[in-house]
Amino acid sequence: TGLAEGKETRQINGRDYVLEYPIHADYALIKADRADRWGNLTYRMTARNFGPIMAAAAKCTVAQVRETVPLGELDPEAVVTPGIFVQRIVRIAPLRKVA
Repeated sequence: TGLAEGKETRQINGRDYVLEYPIHADYALIKADRADRWGNLTYRMTARNFGPIMAAAAKCTVAQVRETVPLGELDPEAVVTPGIFVQRIVRIAPLRKVA
């Protein structure tokens, strides 16, 4: 097929498969909703589509977050990206209202 042109194929159990290598990145700049100081991240809406994947694929992940919370504040069930994948956290300043 056109998909397999120029790519390595392997035969497994009598079927041909196209070998696709994983993506790698030096840096990942992702946006999250909340983080704790260990780098555990939660997301809002569609931000969780590619953020966790790129955090795991990059050598250095920088997360821009709306809010940083104390340790233990994040529900462990709500953490999407564990802190092991995050090297830097940058908190964005809240928008100022113009009078």
